[in-house]
Amino acid sequence: MGLPFSAETQIQSIKQILHEVAEPLDMNVSVRLWNGDVVPLGQHVDSDLCIAISGPGVIGTLLRWPTLETLVRLYATGHIEFEGGDLIEFSAALKTTRANRQHLKKISKAMVVKRTLPFIFAKSKVSDLQQGFSDDMVGRNEAKRKNSDYIQFHYDVGNEFYKLFLGKEMQYTCGYFRDWNNSLDQAQHDKLDMICRKLRLQPGDKMLDIGCGWGGLICHAAKHYGAKSHGITLSNEQYAYTKAKIEQLGLTDQVSVEICDYADHTGTYDKISSIGMSEHIGIANYPRYFAKINSMLHDRGIMLNHAIARRAKPTARSARKIRPERKFLLKYIFPGSELTPVGMTTDFMENSGFEVHDVESWREHYALTTKFWCQNLSANKEKAIELVGAERYRLWVAYLAGASGGFTNGSIKLYQVVGTKRASKGLSGMPPTRDHLYRAA
Repeated sequence: MGLPFSAETQIQSIKQILHEVAEPLDMNVSVRLWNGDVVPLGQHVDSDLCIAISGPGVIGTLLRWPTLETLVRLYATGHIEFEGGDLIEFSAALKTTRANRQHLKKISKAMVVKRTLPFIFAKSKVSDLQQGFSDDMVGRNEAKRKNSDYIQFHYDVGNEFYKLFLGKEMQYTCGYFRDWNNSLDQAQHDKLDMICRKLRLQPGDKMLDIGCGWGGLICHAAKHYGAKSHGITLSNEQYAYTKAKIEQLGLTDQVSVEICDYADHTGTYDKISSIGMSEHIGIANYPRYFAKINSMLHDRGIMLNHAIARRAKPTARSARKIRPERKFLLKYIFPGSELTPVGMTTDFMENSGFEVHDVESWREHYALTTKFWCQNLSANKEKAIELVGAERYRLWVAYLAGASGGFTNGSIKLYQVVGTKRASKGLSGMPPTRDHLYRAA
């Protein structure tokens, strides 16, 4: 049973708090309360951008459980709405300066305590989400790890859903912007071409793409570089799409695809790519992963590892700690995933028999890529909800907006690492400069 605070008392209390924080923060949005009243959070707000709160229970829930997951749950279940723009626009509008945040300290703590009391016992708005991964979402225990379950949870949402935001080549990895004003489709084409150049693909080369997605790279490598390319995936949806694409492009003599775990694959190749794959397998499996790749390459064969990375941590304990944003991703988006610093990746590669030749950061490219994805998905909101439901749509929009923010501020990174399989003696056979990467297309 709640304390006897009236509905009017709750409205006036939240209004006073919002008015107090509006002046120091001076943000470009307004808040619409559950009674319809609108409170601007700055002096010159965008009249279109408004955060709508469904009831006093939202405030009470955030006070009792002030976590990222609580905020995402409230958004995913529709108790917080962002009206008049997508989450990228709201992220920009909600930005504050360090000076603004310092001014918040001047707000009376006694006033805040007094004005939040009417919400302490307000009925909770947090409810269980239906889209979370139900098994071991962390996957650090190899004996219990099920890679196929993790991959299918994420990628078998449906090809029609991914078509809403990825672009015409269905590339679900970082684009490469030769110019920051280029389109997403141009950036994805240039990414595929840059990977082929880094692999130094030649006509007749046998190439393997581990975790081949929707087949964009293996088809590009065959069409533009004459490679005989093969892709493997654990996603039924990706396999069906890629197989149809190969047939449609008339590449069945050059390109093939199969459902197969990397650990079970056999064959020998001149070039191997791992694009956005190693994040899925868990750090404990890195020695086996890179050793397997090495075993499938000819001597001096080239491999390229393209992967999201985290910052290096000072201790092993801090490295294993799962932050709130990671917990959200593991539960609702990427179960079983794990990020490693790029230095650890190069160590694993060298210990597995590779000579590392090139390490390049694409962090800012991914910030722009995920921004495009978030905007594309937001622009197709109605169709997305029709395909996957409102809850999953909101979870994905939040994930893409958060990813864009993370890559922008540098809390997460993206690297491409090129290595060759070490032979017993002699030179690597790699060119003396990077000129081959930047020749005219």
